[in-house]
Amino acid sequence: MTSKRYIGNIITSNPTEPSENYQSSAASGVWSVAEAKMYKAADKWPTQGNLPPVDYLVVAGAGGGGGGYYSGGGGAGGLLSGQFTPTGSAITVTVGGGGAGGYHYTHSPPNKGVNGTNSTLTGGASITSIGGGGGGHFDTSGSGGATGSTGGSGGGSNGNFSNTGGSGTAGQGNDGGDFSGSGYNCGSGGGGAGAAGATVTSDGPGGNGGAGAQSSISGSATYYAGGGGGAGSTTAGSGGSGGGGGGRNSFNVNGYSGTSNTGGGGGGMRSGASNRGGNGGSGIIIIKSSSAASARTGGSETTVGSDYVYTFTSSGSITF
Repeated sequence: MTSKRYIGNIITSNPTEPSENYQSSAASGVWSVAEAKMYKAADKWPTQGNLPPVDYLVVAGAGGGGGGYYSGGGGAGGLLSGQFTPTGSAITVTVGGGGAGGYHYTHSPPNKGVNGTNSTLTGGASITSIGGGGGGHFDTSGSGGATGSTGGSGGGSNGNFSNTGGSGTAGQGNDGGDFSGSGYNCGSGGGGAGAAGATVTSDGPGGNGGAGAQSSISGSATYYAGGGGGAGSTTAGSGGSGGGGGGRNSFNVNGYSGTSNTGGGGGGMRSGASNRGGNGGSGIIIIKSSSAASARTGGSETTVGSDYVYTFTSSGSITF
């Protein structure tokens, strides 16, 4: 019998038709044009288009709560979800960190909360979620520090005579809350992926952080990217669902930090020379596919039904 070449460059005088799934594998070896055409016509020749699409959730690091004197809550990390088709190339996974809370206003210089850093998928995909905006601090210099910073979701403003929250990024998050009163004894809520931070109109209560958004990509319904609560003199703002840290209404304590790996914003602080706003929560990236990855560094693998779920809480890479 004449020898014949099959997928994998196998040559045998007694060939057996391979039974593996060619749609997500490589056709190694040397092939004639006629053989390649035959398998391509049968939809068994590996191509980018034959790789199954994957679902993704990409959440950036959140902004920190603002510095002291009744500061605003940090904005949540930007949240993106959807589907893309892998190319067969390695996808670099970068998980953003949360921003630090701002210093008390007696520091030189005082500062608002630091923005979180972006989370990205690159190489075979191009997806960037923007880090959350830091919360505003008490600004005696007139330099604009009382306004919340722009980010995936915007940071809340300090209650310092009609200041504005930071803007969120369209499709990723919402604006931080404003302050439109006549005093300064409160801070507004940071924006979340599902709702804007609460605006404050009078002295006393801090604004609540905006709610996050729910995803079931991991196999269970979970909220991500909640905004941080603003500080207050009577009641503090609560953190938004999805890991947002609450603000404070007590002296000499830090704002509550956002929950790690949720993209939740840090809470604002009331006052305290050695204290700060809460830190923003770090981000997370989750990828779900009907086929197993061919290579991976970092992250963890679980199965949900017949699907493979890859969760990254720090940077790595994955190939399908």
